Amino acid sequence: MSRQQTILEAWNKAWGDGDLAAFERMLAPDYVRRSKSGSEDYATLRKTIEATHAAFPDTTTEILHILEDGSTVAIHWQTKGTHQGDFMDVPATGRTITVSGASFLRFDGDKLAEEWVVWDPRELLSALGIWHLGPGNA
Repeated sequence: MSRQQTILEAWNKAWGDGDLAAFERMLAPDYVRRSKSGSEDYATLRKTIEATHAAFPDTTTEILHILEDGSTVAIHWQTKGTHQGDFMDVPATGRTITVSGASFLRFDGDKLAEEWVVWDPRELLSALGIWHLGPGNA
């Protein structure tokens, strides 16, 4: 299986189905995920994925684009789901959400060592109806 196929399978199972086994097999022991809010290890990310699936049990994630250059892979993704449980202290709204972002992955051999994720949480809050993304909130 190619690296891109491994990533596609792991991403779809973890973020789309809540099945973390394929994702875990791909990770280096010192994996770290970075975003504008800081860095987190896999244990923290696992809790995020589990909380997402508790609140959005019908979550689907689609990888829209994937590009590979040596040990670096870029993924453009989109996630959809229905808000059916508490999430970030927001009770279920029944709203369907769509958010998108990008992840940049650095591999050490065949193991994912580092991930940089870029997305705008305001997109999620807007879809939940608790944040307006109009000109006054940019």
